[in-house]
Amino acid sequence: MTLLDTLRALVGPAHCLTDASATAPYLTDWRGRYTGVAQAVVLPADTAQVAAVVQACVAVGVPIVPQGGNTGLCGGATPLADGRAVVVNLSRLRQVRHVDPDNNAITVEAGVTLAEVQAAADGAGRLFPLSLASEGSCEVGGIISTNAGGVQVLRYGNTRELVLGLEVVLPDGRVWNGLRALRKDNTGYDFKHLFIGAEGTLGIVTAATLKLFAKPRQTVTAWLAVAGPAAAVDLLSRLRGIAGDRVTAFELISRPSLDLVLQHIPDARDPLPSPQPWYVLVELTDTLLSVDLGATLETELAAAISDGLVADGTIAASQAQAAALWRLRENISEAQKREGISIKHDVSVPVSAIPEFIERAAVALQQCYPGVRIVAFGHLGDGNLHYNLSRPSRDENADFIARTEDVGRVVHDLVHQLGGSISAEHGIGQLKRDLLPRYKSVTELQLMMGIKALFDPRGLMNPGKVL
Repeated sequence: MTLLDTLRALVGPAHCLTDASATAPYLTDWRGRYTGVAQAVVLPADTAQVAAVVQACVAVGVPIVPQGGNTGLCGGATPLADGRAVVVNLSRLRQVRHVDPDNNAITVEAGVTLAEVQAAADGAGRLFPLSLASEGSCEVGGIISTNAGGVQVLRYGNTRELVLGLEVVLPDGRVWNGLRALRKDNTGYDFKHLFIGAEGTLGIVTAATLKLFAKPRQTVTAWLAVAGPAAAVDLLSRLRGIAGDRVTAFELISRPSLDLVLQHIPDARDPLPSPQPWYVLVELTDTLLSVDLGATLETELAAAISDGLVADGTIAASQAQAAALWRLRENISEAQKREGISIKHDVSVPVSAIPEFIERAAVALQQCYPGVRIVAFGHLGDGNLHYNLSRPSRDENADFIARTEDVGRVVHDLVHQLGGSISAEHGIGQLKRDLLPRYKSVTELQLMMGIKALFDPRGLMNPGKVL
């Protein structure tokens, strides 16, 4: 019996895809940058089937590529071009296993989408705070494997801070059941943190127990034109000084970013009457009604306008208006995708260093590549910027994209000088794998390779990614 025969017997012929038209959607990443080849795409129905598939592949030395909603941005869930691997897609693991509102916890399988986790939490009177533009299609296994961030990290933290426990199929096919819904468990090494952000290189996450929170009872959302990134940082500090953790999100958006959305996204409207070079999208939330967040924000904004930090702004008067403001932010990536290929950077620096990074990077890039278009936006509240570069003209862009390595070095070297990271929330995947030796110490790389060798000595779990 061949491997494909074994896989068909394990998951059923309808869920072992080998036809080119059937496998195609699973073999190209969301950005269209990477297209791989696989022996098959297998869609197991539960953890036991995932374990059996892994055991079958390992027995014959076949690499395994774990995959969720295939919304990753660094090629981490795309097989290599050698055609040796089997893609194990987790989208059929769809159960919400348990919701425990008294313990503020929910246990879900890897194929449940982020939007479905949010809905299940809402149905229990709770909040699951992770929020991403791709939340309707990204899946729990993927967001854990990339340690996804999103817009509410400022208050609730990255995915890592939201995970209580995991269930993982290890590279030899054993199942580690670490689905503990505990806030305190001091019984040795906390293995779950090895799998969070490992991009499927140490095992396949099949289920997770996640933290829930009280639902906010009031929300205030504002779109503000600011004098520049330094003014935005100052405004953030002021707002946190008066509102503390009620500042849930604080997004920085450049005018070129908004212009792309207005150009490519139907029904998008500029919230303010005249263009400004920089904006922030601010959201404050609270579970209490005794504090008037709207009045608090208005008072502080009046002072910020008087001090020259804020030039103009609008506060959403309804949930629909707030949603429209958020769509402007969330559609920047989609608008850029429609505009064409760009050189993308997902970087982080200390919040206080954001203005310096933006100023110095722009100067350096314009010196090397005059006329470069910079589309900068992101989560200023936690120091994470999406810093994307292209030529304004499609005719000139192909030559510019061919210089991705040189362009990236300008950006990443500056990030490194400022004590930052070349990957804030998207991961390493294939895109940044070869950059790690430049920005990670020898000791860090040795530790990472040692952990990889311990868990996956044959190197069959998502090869060619991260390391």
